[in-house]
Amino acid sequence: MPQDKLSYPMDAPAAGHWREVCKGVYWVRLPMPLALNHINVWVLEDGDGLAIVDTGPRTEETVDIWTRLLAAEPFNRKLTRVFVTHMHPDHVGMAGWLTRRFGVRLWMSRLEYLTCRVAVSDMSREAPKDAVDYFHEAGWPDSAIEKYRARFGAFGKMIYTLPDSFQRLSHGQQLRIGDGDWQVIIGRGHSPEHACLYNAQEKLLISGDQVLPRISSNVSVHPLEPLANPMGEWMESLDWLEKNIPDDVLVMPAHDECFHGLHARLDHLRNGQHQSFERLREALAKEPMRVVDTFSALFSRPIDANSMHYHLATGEALACLNYLLDRGEIGRVVKDGVAWYAAA
Repeated sequence: MPQDKLSYPMDAPAAGHWREVCKGVYWVRLPMPLALNHINVWVLEDGDGLAIVDTGPRTEETVDIWTRLLAAEPFNRKLTRVFVTHMHPDHVGMAGWLTRRFGVRLWMSRLEYLTCRVAVSDMSREAPKDAVDYFHEAGWPDSAIEKYRARFGAFGKMIYTLPDSFQRLSHGQQLRIGDGDWQVIIGRGHSPEHACLYNAQEKLLISGDQVLPRISSNVSVHPLEPLANPMGEWMESLDWLEKNIPDDVLVMPAHDECFHGLHARLDHLRNGQHQSFERLREALAKEPMRVVDTFSALFSRPIDANSMHYHLATGEALACLNYLLDRGEIGRVVKDGVAWYAAA
């Protein structure tokens, strides 16, 4: 099944509403105040109660929607637990609110929970020197760095205070949720320890951001670990999913629609990334480049230093560069605090 012929067996619910995917599995779509204007979250029957997978961002609108949904059929039952695939605000933002309001446990992988706690704790401090140096090294202009300083800590404002304890999700773990058996699948690259949930009997894969049908997940290097190789982890995760998850599953992603055609989508993501690597190799063979100079080779549109995409593009470009560095294909030299990359 070619990438352009993925099949979408059902329409998405309207924002703030739900639809039944199969018996005991519900799809809820929550609005987001961003260019990516929605997130899909999932409600699973769990005995005489309900488990929630992902929670939406911390906004007044999301609070109103959850309050309304959980007070009406078919969701006016006790909440049993809250699962979160990973630490990004659109997924974990309401977890603290839900777990406290209903007195239930947060289930999350350890690295996602702890990394989120560290990131949220930055709300009350100034931008650290290491982070400023990271963006200077990437070639950011002073104006962009000052804007970064001004908005530093915004991540924590999008997340309700996390509960002070959690139940760990780990790779291969088997969970009994209602009448279904779900296996935890850990993917990496987009986030440190992203948890997907796989139900083999019902042929369902709750994929979070690890596999999306129409957009590729951002894979970035961050100031906390500037020499990391998340792109290598991402590519390994794509390979693992193709080898271990059957192609006939219904993929239930965090954005866009549920779809069939997992392996075609994985092939498309992998091939697209290899094409990006090749364009980057060709560009670096011509002349040394800073991170920001590589944007034209990697991205299909110009990235303005004043846009929010500048930060994301920097992280993803550096992920591609670190991938090639780890393979010994390119070299890196720092001059006057700025890193320059060239073919080895």
